[in-house]
Amino acid sequence: MTTEQLPNRWGIAVAAVIMQICLGAVYGWSVFKIPLMRTEHWSETQVQLNFTLAILFLGFGTIIGGLWQDRKGPRLVASVAGLVYGIGYLLAGVFTTAHNLNGLYFAYGALTGLGMGMGYICPVATLVKWFPERRGLMTGVAVCGYGAGALVMSPIAARLVIAHGVAYTFEALGAVYLVLVVLAAQFYANPPAGWKPEGWQPRSAVAMAATMQNYTVSEAMGTWQFWLLWALLFLNVSAGIMIISQASPMAQQMVGMSAVAAASMVGLISIFNGLGRVFWAWVSDHLGRARVYFLLYLIQVVIFFSLPRIHNLTAFSLAFAVIGLCYGGGFGTMPSFTADFFGPKYMGGIYGIILLAWGAAAIPSPIMIARLHQATGRFDASIYVIAVVMAVSLVFPLIAKRPRKKELMGSAVASAA
Repeated sequence: MTTEQLPNRWGIAVAAVIMQICLGAVYGWSVFKIPLMRTEHWSETQVQLNFTLAILFLGFGTIIGGLWQDRKGPRLVASVAGLVYGIGYLLAGVFTTAHNLNGLYFAYGALTGLGMGMGYICPVATLVKWFPERRGLMTGVAVCGYGAGALVMSPIAARLVIAHGVAYTFEALGAVYLVLVVLAAQFYANPPAGWKPEGWQPRSAVAMAATMQNYTVSEAMGTWQFWLLWALLFLNVSAGIMIISQASPMAQQMVGMSAVAAASMVGLISIFNGLGRVFWAWVSDHLGRARVYFLLYLIQVVIFFSLPRIHNLTAFSLAFAVIGLCYGGGFGTMPSFTADFFGPKYMGGIYGIILLAWGAAAIPSPIMIARLHQATGRFDASIYVIAVVMAVSLVFPLIAKRPRKKELMGSAVASAA
C-alpha cells in the first residue's frame, strides 16, 4: 500500500471505541441480576454464574480471535465476533422467555462471552501497530470504550427491564450490538510490514526501552515474563471484578440505596473504569508499565481494607470510583506492557492468551463473594480476602523486567542438550 492508500488510523481508533462500548455491556450484568432472581426464582449463585461464564468464555474468545487475526487480519475476525455476540444476546432473550437457565448459560455465558473475546482483541492488537509513538495512550483509549460500555447500557437496560422485561431487553440490545459491531469491524486493517509514522523516532525512556524484537507466541510463552504478565492481569481483574459483579446489591446493603439508585453505582464504576484505562495507560508511557501496576495494587490494598467500614454514601461512591479507576488501569496498561516485552507483530495471539487471565479471574472472586454473601448476609469477609491477596501481590510488579531473546535461545539449547 502507498501512503495515499493507507486507511486513516484515527478512523480505526474511532471504530475501535464504538465496538468496545458495545462489547463492554457485560459490566452492567448486575442490572439484570435482581429482576431475574425475582421473576424466575433462581438463586443468587445461579444468576451470578451467567456473568462468570461470560467472562470465562471471553478468555477463550481472545485466544481464538487473537491467533486467527494474526493470520487473517482483524476485519474478518471482528465481523464474526459481532455476529456471535449479537446472536448470543438474541438467544438469551429466547431462553429467558422459556425460563431455561441452562439455555441462558449457553447464550449469554458461552456465545456472548466468545463474541466479546474475539472482538475485544482485534482493535487492541491493531492499534499497537498503528500508534507506536503513543502505544499506551491509544490502547488505553480503545479499551476505555469497553470500560464505559455499562455506563451506556445500564440506564437503558434498567428502563427497558421495567417497561418490557428482561427477555425483551436482551433481544433489543442484541439487535443493536450485532449491527454496530459488524459495521465497526469494516474499518479495521493492519499497517504494512515495517510501517511507522512519518518522521517518528522513539525518544521517551519507555519507548526506547521497548523491545524491537518480535516474539512468536511459542517463544513468548517460553519466558517467565509472559506468565508474570498473566498473573499481574489475573490478580488485578480478580479484585475489581468481584466488586463489579455485586455493585448494585452492595450499594443497596452497605449504604441503603434503592434498587433504581443503586444502578447508578454500576454507571459510576463504568465511568472510572473507562477513565482509568486512558489515564493509567498514558501515565505508563512516561512512568513505566511495572511502576503503574505497583501503584494500582497499592491503592487497592488501602481501599479494600477500608471499604467494609464505609457507610457514608459520598465516601462509598469515592471508593467505588477508585476501584473502577484501578480496574480499568490494569486493562489500559497491559496491552502496551505486552507489546513492550514481546513486540507488536504477533500481539494478537500473545495478548489473546494473556487475556485468558481475565476469564480465569471471573471464576474465584465473583463466586466467592456471592456464596459468602448468601451464607452470611454480608460482603465484608470477601473484601478482606481480596485486600490481603493484593497486599501479598505487591512483589510481582517489582520483579518485572523485559525478556531477552538470547536468554530464550540459551534455555532452548540447554533443554536440547
